[in-house]
Amino acid sequence: MVGRFWDWLRGRKPLVDAFFAAPLVLVSLPAWLGDAQAVPRLEYFALTVGLVAPLVMRRTFPRTVFAVVALISCVQCLVGTVPIPANMAVLMGVYTVAAGFPFRWGLAAALTAEVGAGMAAVRYASGTDGQRSTLLMLSVLVAGVWILGLHIRTRRAYLSSLEERAARLEQERDAEVKMAMAAERARIARELHDVVAHNVSVIVVQADGASFAIDTDVARARKALEAISQTGRHALAEMRRLLGVLRESDDAGAYAPQPGVAELDDLVEQVRSSGLPVTYEVAGSPPDMSEGRQLTVFRIVQEALTNTLKHGGPRVAATVRLRYAGDAVEVRVHDDGRGAAAAGDGRGHGLVGMRERAAVYGGSVRAAPRPGGGFEVVARIPTGEAA
Repeated sequence: MVGRFWDWLRGRKPLVDAFFAAPLVLVSLPAWLGDAQAVPRLEYFALTVGLVAPLVMRRTFPRTVFAVVALISCVQCLVGTVPIPANMAVLMGVYTVAAGFPFRWGLAAALTAEVGAGMAAVRYASGTDGQRSTLLMLSVLVAGVWILGLHIRTRRAYLSSLEERAARLEQERDAEVKMAMAAERARIARELHDVVAHNVSVIVVQADGASFAIDTDVARARKALEAISQTGRHALAEMRRLLGVLRESDDAGAYAPQPGVAELDDLVEQVRSSGLPVTYEVAGSPPDMSEGRQLTVFRIVQEALTNTLKHGGPRVAATVRLRYAGDAVEVRVHDDGRGAAAAGDGRGHGLVGMRERAAVYGGSVRAAPRPGGGFEVVARIPTGEAA
C-alpha cells in the first residue's frame, strides 16, 4: 500500500510541492500573529501569499515560478519592505531550476539570486562591514543551494543512465536468447533433414527392389521389407531424439548420444543393405575430436551417400575415404553414377547444410560432378580447437 500511495503521490506534483512549501507558511505565522511587527499585517500576509503560493507549481513551471518570486522580492527590496521568512522561496526556486535544467539555466538563476543578495545587503545592512558580512552570508547560502541543485541534477542523470543501460542490457539479452533459439531451431532442422532424407531414400530404394523381386525372388523381397522396417524404426528413433530437445519437461540427460566417426561403419552397412555397393577406407590415426566435429563428419558422409542413392541411377557404386592428416580430417565421397549435380532434396538444403556444418569449425566443402561421370564431395574439417 505504501508503494501504491507513493506512485499516486508522484503523479501529483502540485500536491507534493504544496507539502514542501507548507513549512514556509508555518515559519511565517508567528511573525504575522505577533504583536510587534516590522511589516503591517495586511502587507505581510499579501507578501507571504505572493511568495509562497507560486511554489505550488514549482516543479510544473520551475523557471516561471522562480521569475515570479524573484520579481516580488526585487519589488519588496526596492520599496524598502524588510525581508520576511517567505523570501526563502527564492532559494527554493534556485534549487529547482539548477536541479531540473541544463547548467546555464541553473547558473542564470544563481546569478539572479546573487544580484538580489547584493541589493538586500546594500538596502538593509548598515555600514560597510555590515554590508560585506550580509553579502557574504547570503552569497554562501545561494552558492550552497545552487551546488546542491547541480548535485541532484547529476545524480538524477546518473540514475537515468543506469536505468537506460539496464533496459538496453535486457533488450540485448532477449535478442541473444532469440538468436540462440533461432540457431538451435536451424540446427534441429538440419539434423531432421539429414535423418529424414537419408532414411527415406534408403526406404525408397528398398521398396523399389522389393517390388521388382516379389514375384521372382521372395526371399530377397522379404529381406528388403525387413530392411525397410529396420530403417523406418531407426528414423523414428532419431526423430524422437531430435524433437525431444524441444520439450522442456524432458530430462536432457536421457537423450541418446549423437552419432560420430565410430558409427560410420554402421552407416555404410545400412547403405550397402539397401543395394548400393560402398567402399569404405580410412587412412591415418583418428585424433581426439569433439562430438560436434564427429557429428559433422558423420552428417557429411550421410548426406553424400543419400544424394548417391537419390541421384546416382542404376548400378552405381560409391567410395568413402577418410584421411586423418595432422590437424584436419579430409572426407571424400564419390560415386560413378550419372553425375547429377543435385543440391539435396530439391530445396538445396543438403549441400548448403554440409557447408554450414563445416564452416562452424573453420572447414570447407566442395561438391561437384567428376570428370567422366559421377559426383564427388570433398570436405576438410580442422580437428584442433584453435581452428
